[in-house]
Amino acid sequence: MSLAVESTWSFDDINLCGLSLSGIRTSIALPQLSLCFDVAQGFPFQFHLKRYFISHGHLDHAAGIPYLISQKAMTSLPTPNFYMPVSLVNPLQEIMKIWQKVEGHEYQFNFHAVEPGHIIEIDPRHFVRPFSTVHRIDSLGYTVFKKTKKLKPEFRDRSETELMQLRKQGQIIQDEREVPMVSFTGDTQIEFLFKEDWIRKSKILIMEATYLDDSKTIEHARKWGHTHLDEILQHLDEIESERIVLIHTSSRYSFQRALEILKERIPSRHAERVILFPGR
Repeated sequence: MSLAVESTWSFDDINLCGLSLSGIRTSIALPQLSLCFDVAQGFPFQFHLKRYFISHGHLDHAAGIPYLISQKAMTSLPTPNFYMPVSLVNPLQEIMKIWQKVEGHEYQFNFHAVEPGHIIEIDPRHFVRPFSTVHRIDSLGYTVFKKTKKLKPEFRDRSETELMQLRKQGQIIQDEREVPMVSFTGDTQIEFLFKEDWIRKSKILIMEATYLDDSKTIEHARKWGHTHLDEILQHLDEIESERIVLIHTSSRYSFQRALEILKERIPSRHAERVILFPGR
């Protein structure tokens, strides 16, 4: 696959585009919200996005940060915002100082240190919340939430005129909910699943599955801060997501072979909802 061409995948009203291959590149965008999880080496499909959520500092996930900053400056695009683990901010600022010397240009960018519990507003109806992951270096996952309103049960039989009057009187007639729409794990051991309930309830869970068969053991995957399909199989019944999108598979598997393994190993009752992201 050309490095310049991203793949796309959609479910209901959620569209994903990007690429992911273990140790090579990982970047998954939600264009409709103008945000991206990880940036790999930097690709054209990322240029016009506004926010970039970096899971950790390994090059296959974060090397494109200077490139994107440079491209945005060259094309007079708005100042980009990057969100990342606290320990990553200072090293990346130092890297950018060096690149500014190399290129003879002073760039505009914002590096935001985030931690679990923070809320990053995207628009009036969406926000992102980081969660803890377990990798070899500091790492985070991210969940996109959608704010929804639902009429309270006691008002469901009222006419629209009555509801308008109640609103004018200051009556709160709707319950507000925060619905987890998309979660992205980055590289991590399986423990992320049990950090927060909302992760397992996300409509779409984008999670790594580096190893898919017995060519590598669970212990090997865990040693390097990754997740093995054997571990995922143990928890499929606990994951409530409508779709589980697997990324970051090892390059030892061709895309076709990875699909074959999943078909062989995913229980039939889960087969429809476990997806291998098409971009490699």
